[in-house]
Amino acid sequence: MFRNRLAIIATGLAAATLLSLSGLMGWIYASEPRTGPFSAEFSLVDHLGRPADRSVFHGQPSLVYFGYTHCPVACPTTLYEMAGFFDQLGEEGKALKGYFFTIDPERDSQDAVNGYVTAFTDRITGFTGDPAEMRKVVDGWRVHAEKVPDGSGGYSMDHTLTLFLVGADGRLKGLIPYGTQQEEALEKIRTVLLKQS
Repeated sequence: MFRNRLAIIATGLAAATLLSLSGLMGWIYASEPRTGPFSAEFSLVDHLGRPADRSVFHGQPSLVYFGYTHCPVACPTTLYEMAGFFDQLGEEGKALKGYFFTIDPERDSQDAVNGYVTAFTDRITGFTGDPAEMRKVVDGWRVHAEKVPDGSGGYSMDHTLTLFLVGADGRLKGLIPYGTQQEEALEKIRTVLLKQS
């Protein structure tokens, strides 16, 4: 009787552990950016009001960042660093594009995005548009973006802080985590984007 109870408990624990591990693996997979070519259809506008679709991810290597103009630290820091990458790479990086996709299109109008990206460099193109269209891009790259109420009726955005390295084929080639040292980031850009294109 005692052995039967022990066997039932052990089997139940093993099943629970297996289910937990399966769930964890599914969550990790779903939270990782895509590695296949970007294929989601979307219709947005860039910071100059020109139409933009999925073709922006094809043809030239790019640095892609998802942020918002009200972001207090991470977004301006990352765009500042991107501008520095372009300066440091010079002619070597002339084929490289820089893209900023707002995750807060409700507040980030075309004018707001225009003022934001051009404050850093003329090498970054900003994108905004209908929230449903923007969600297609966010979901397509498996980016985390979520409103967080601030208690005073406003909100901030909790989001992926990573800079995406996207090849000319529209595939994710690598990631530069927030806070990476400049030389390490430049070496990764050179190795996974510029030497491959």
